[in-house]
Amino acid sequence: MKSCFLSLILALTCGLSAAPVPRLPDVKPPGNAAVEKSIERGVYFLLGNQNKDGSWGTPRNTKGLNIYAPTYHSHYAFRLAVTALCTSALIEAGGDTPQVRAAIQDSEAYLLEHLPKLRRATADAMYNVWAHGYGLQALVRLRARAQQANETASVKQIEQVIAAQFDRLTRYESVDGGWGYYDFRLGTQKPASSSISFVNGTVLVAFHEAKQAGLKPPPHLVKRALAATKRQHLPDGSFLYGEYLKNGPRRGINRPAGSLGRSQVCNLALRLWEDPRITDQVIVDWLDRLFARNDWLGIGRKRPVPHEAWFQIAGYFYYYGHYYAGLLLDHVPAKDRPRLQDHLATTLMKLQEKDGDWWDFPLYDYHRQYGTAMAVMALQKCLRPREESTPSGTP
Repeated sequence: MKSCFLSLILALTCGLSAAPVPRLPDVKPPGNAAVEKSIERGVYFLLGNQNKDGSWGTPRNTKGLNIYAPTYHSHYAFRLAVTALCTSALIEAGGDTPQVRAAIQDSEAYLLEHLPKLRRATADAMYNVWAHGYGLQALVRLRARAQQANETASVKQIEQVIAAQFDRLTRYESVDGGWGYYDFRLGTQKPASSSISFVNGTVLVAFHEAKQAGLKPPPHLVKRALAATKRQHLPDGSFLYGEYLKNGPRRGINRPAGSLGRSQVCNLALRLWEDPRITDQVIVDWLDRLFARNDWLGIGRKRPVPHEAWFQIAGYFYYYGHYYAGLLLDHVPAKDRPRLQDHLATTLMKLQEKDGDWWDFPLYDYHRQYGTAMAVMALQKCLRPREESTPSGTP
């Protein structure tokens, strides 16, 4: 008995008692033709649901109980974040039709006019950080288009708005480093909000895209956000929901099942910024967990109340998690990439709605737009090089 007890202690100490990583059997490749058809339907949905002013989303209430959204600036932030995501999706996957070009032109005008005006809604509600993060990604893509077209004046204007987003993220950075979208501590000019792991991940991914495009984000913001995210990285590979939960690391929301939707973005952010702990195997393992335990994340999908599902999962993590899973495919070893692409494509395609959209959480009238944009960009990462593609319907 004593020997068994000592063996258990040794295993725990050495990390040998960790449960094996679950892995689903390979699925039948859907083929590029089927994936492209699904993307096309999503693009048509986005084109058909753009507002006349070039934006996407409205504050129309879609349920009796909705999340806290004080003042019009909350909805201003939601609309700008969703518009940025839809713009990126059309640039990434929309093709080069006249309709897509016109939609991007209109959304570009909206973003350039309104992103510089965005502020936090109230002292305690800072949804604007999402719009600044996703706005950066869209602006980087718009700048690349303008450079390709030799539109010097447009490039300069876009760069000015990018600089403004860096400034806003400096102003709204938490005193702890990183960012949060609520500040219930209040009383400080600089937000005292808890650093939220997945908000940090979102912004750090956007910062890296800007850096790759030759636009240097503020180094101190990167350094502090990375430090805050690393503090929330648990030994089992999960990430705390936010630093305010550091004294309850074994709460359901912080365990692997509760972290499925945010471990992808946090792993990606740390990998991009060269954290040596995020190895190829870590990325593969967490993608395998995402697909093998997809029902843990999926059980929150379409539930109207945030965090009411098991492990306190909220519905809005579903397509968010799969979007960043798609971005992680660029960091997966070649031997694992095809099977993980097939799992991601199969998972998303079966959930596409009859109108061509995807949605996971009823959020006023922004959910179908952000869900579709994220799913379309994730599916784009599932396309195989033509010589590797398996036609739909063949083994």
